[in-house]
Amino acid sequence: MKGVKVAAAAAEIAADDSMGIGGGIFPWFAHEQEGKLRASAVIVEKDVKICIISCDVLMIQRDILDETCREIESDFGIPFENVLITATHTHHAPTTVTVHAYKRDDTFCERVRDAILLAVRAAEEKLKNVRKAGMYFWLGNESTVGQNSRLLLKDNTISWGLGRRVKQDTLRPTGPFDTDLPVISFKREGGSLEALLFNHSTHNAESRCRGVRSPGFYGLAAQELEGELGGTVLFLPGASGSTHNLTLSADEMVLRIKYVVEEALSESEPREVSKIVSVKREFEYKVREFDEEREEEAVSYYCNKRESKPKQKIKVFRKMRKELSKHQGEARRSWLQAVLLGDIALIGVPGELFTKLGIQIKQRSPFCHTYIIELANDYIGYIPDKRAFDFGGYQIWTGFHSFIEKGTGEAIEDKAIQMLSDLQPRA
Repeated sequence: MKGVKVAAAAAEIAADDSMGIGGGIFPWFAHEQEGKLRASAVIVEKDVKICIISCDVLMIQRDILDETCREIESDFGIPFENVLITATHTHHAPTTVTVHAYKRDDTFCERVRDAILLAVRAAEEKLKNVRKAGMYFWLGNESTVGQNSRLLLKDNTISWGLGRRVKQDTLRPTGPFDTDLPVISFKREGGSLEALLFNHSTHNAESRCRGVRSPGFYGLAAQELEGELGGTVLFLPGASGSTHNLTLSADEMVLRIKYVVEEALSESEPREVSKIVSVKREFEYKVREFDEEREEEAVSYYCNKRESKPKQKIKVFRKMRKELSKHQGEARRSWLQAVLLGDIALIGVPGELFTKLGIQIKQRSPFCHTYIIELANDYIGYIPDKRAFDFGGYQIWTGFHSFIEKGTGEAIEDKAIQMLSDLQPRA
């Protein structure tokens, strides 16, 4: 059978109620857990190996991930640039990054690293004894589990959440929502499923129960699909920096995602994998310079008008700006990655990419099927487009969640297109 060698596995990331949870403006602690927090890995081999890993955490930075990728290279012979590690952006896992009022939990970070290595080791062991598998693909569509959540309000501000004081003043969304839900699967002779990857672009912020640890609705859907279909199922987050669910329960979202994935799997068609290739390149960006008075005015105006606990929230942003002020103009480096599976291209971006930028990368790509994997290999905060900077709003307020200078998103878009063009076969 023509195809590729593929193996996938998952390992649980241990956590407990003593660990502070990331994903909110104020620290909180979970009581109990729904589903598992996991690191899931798939290795694909055709002349070379690539490894894609999905972790049920909010985000994770390159100092940890670079070390982990080097260990994978050393232990399993998979080149550093061929390893892509992403976070599913669940808002219900212990914190792995210092952001808002949180400091990252080093114990939990170590457990994430250990789970990644365990998952890769298990997949590598399986790979030694498997026959080739075929790759299948179908582009599904899910337009109901999210929307562009940056809503323009009557006072010319941008919404943060959707409380009563926001609903009554909403005018319109300020950007697009990406409904694409691509499904890539690997099946063996006889049709058994080894691995399935699906990608979608909504913040993974909802859980079924309040106050618990959870892989979020995407992670719950992945684990339920795995139990029903077999194999290992990975969720890969698309460009969702500007999109959230504003209306549905987690139960309903899980059902809708599962339905579209299952439908896409049933419709999927074999794809020729002439080659696989991965390129990982560093790029430079800068910490923005900001006007403290204007930042204070924007945050204070919105919070005092529309938020509960306005004084506490204003204080959080004030503290973040104070700590960031000494880094203004500082040059930093992060990663962009391009992975090619036959004629399907994946672009790994190290932050919460605004949907407009993700769609523009897809439209400009030389590959018909191009999909974004955000929060890949590092975390550099929200990555807005220039127009979003002009609108303002929570995702633009200066802090450890948002610190890159205006124009960085467009520079990333251009660099991604250059990387994809370099991978395009020459006539």
